[in-house]
Amino acid sequence: MGVMAEQAPVELNGSAEKISFRERFGYGIGDLATNLIYASMASFLTFFYTDTVGISAGVIGTIMLLARVLDAVLDLVMGVAVDKTRSRHGKARSWILWTSVPFGLSAILLVTVPDIGYTGKIVYIIVTYLLMNIVFTASNIPYGTLVSLITRDPYERSVLAIFRNFLATIGSTTVGVVTLPMIAFFGNTQLAWIITFSIYGVVAIALFYWNFFHTRERVKPAASEQQTFKLSLWVQAVLQNKYWLMIFLFLLLQFTLLSLNQGVNVYYANYILGDPDYVGALTLALSIPSLLGLFIIAPVIKKIGKRNTALIGLGLSLGGTLIVFIDPTNVGLVIFATVVKGLGGAPVGATMFAFLADTIDYGEWVSGVRAEGVLFSAGSLGQKIGMGVGTALLGWFLSIGGYVGGAATQSAGALHMIQMIFIVMPAIIVVLEIIVMLLYKLDREYPTIMEQLAKGKMRGER
Repeated sequence: MGVMAEQAPVELNGSAEKISFRERFGYGIGDLATNLIYASMASFLTFFYTDTVGISAGVIGTIMLLARVLDAVLDLVMGVAVDKTRSRHGKARSWILWTSVPFGLSAILLVTVPDIGYTGKIVYIIVTYLLMNIVFTASNIPYGTLVSLITRDPYERSVLAIFRNFLATIGSTTVGVVTLPMIAFFGNTQLAWIITFSIYGVVAIALFYWNFFHTRERVKPAASEQQTFKLSLWVQAVLQNKYWLMIFLFLLLQFTLLSLNQGVNVYYANYILGDPDYVGALTLALSIPSLLGLFIIAPVIKKIGKRNTALIGLGLSLGGTLIVFIDPTNVGLVIFATVVKGLGGAPVGATMFAFLADTIDYGEWVSGVRAEGVLFSAGSLGQKIGMGVGTALLGWFLSIGGYVGGAATQSAGALHMIQMIFIVMPAIIVVLEIIVMLLYKLDREYPTIMEQLAKGKMRGER
């Protein structure tokens, strides 16, 4: 096993090579490791900072937004670093190996906030949160790149993506279900948070090592892929690509929505539904339909296209969100509504990055510039900024509503704001996503574009 993992990359020359179940699982388990930490941060870190450490929700929201903006810029830097890496372990696997331990330790540092006064705590949070995001980027960008280095075969890449999505959902679901019970078991103190995050950190390190030893980089980059990309061509490729701009906005909105939903759940369960343990039920209600959707969504996409599939998902998401208006405090109704939202999440999750891939072909047809790496890296800007915006909105609106961290009861204004964040804001975001998708016509144009590209022609050429 170890000897196989250290073999030099092999050029496949476009031939298909079946990837074993062990390697598929080994690849997917990397996102399980990632989501043990990422889901913990997205779902509970704001709650920890406000209710255990005692920091203002508005301050936390601002810190997280600024950190995510920095992180988005680091994505581009990290993409260049991976491309230039030359190691006996490969380009991407090397970074997974190097960042495994720092990733786990950085997660533990997030909740190890010392009692050094209000300002001192804020400084500590800024430093450790920035550190975590830097390490996260240094690990996650190589992991995302790894799939293109394991195989050139498009079917095998699709299977690897299914394993990744499935195990990522398992990770986020596990965190959503067991985190608060674990913290309660260990005493509901800051030490309990440290123990819980330490467990996640150690397990994540072990899973990253599993990922490293059970995957291989077989594909060597073509000579053209090693050339330096000029800024002027990057600007041209982006500005002429209207569909890439739409998908950039779509990703920004979608990850704002995801981050907002994950962060508000603990507040809604605690103060609106009356029991923080409902976080687990909400997590399962959202994730199980999404998991099941991964097994049935491919035929739907094949029949009606990605754009129409995404619109169906967005319609379900909007309907599930609006159902809560009937009775926001009814636990059964809220869980049912969350199931509907989970069903809507599967089509969107299955298509959003495929949209991004299609815009690369469109960009080549329009401008003559094929910029996979740059456009994929730039596309992650929408993802990272969206996550920052979602977390920031949560903190800012909680602060505007008068939320008091750690208080047994909250004011009517704070409770109203929590409901608005849970219901109204997601509905607005989904409506904006629907508008973007209605403007997106590439599915209809794509066959003609691919026919033109196959003939070596660009837009306007006969």
